[in-house]
Amino acid sequence: MANIKSQIKRNRQTEKRNARNRAIRAELRTRTRAAMEAAEAGADDTDVKLQAAIKRIDKAVSKGTMHKNTAARTKSRLTRRVRQAHAAAS
Repeated sequence: MANIKSQIKRNRQTEKRNARNRAIRAELRTRTRAAMEAAEAGADDTDVKLQAAIKRIDKAVSKGTMHKNTAARTKSRLTRRVRQAHAAAS
């Protein structure tokens, strides 16, 4: 454990940030999985789930959890996979 006050504060801040980032990333994975499962099942709400996943990815960028280019790459890959799965299921 640190003895210096500033380091104690930094540790507190880091824990809070890590918890927030973990929650954001977990929700990203959940939304991504839901979009893929809907596409594979050929569900009607595939586009809604895809838009929800993309919205969460954009929100992660605005919060600083994810880099802009990483988000763009993730959205592109997710959209392509969802379209392919939806076409295969139909």
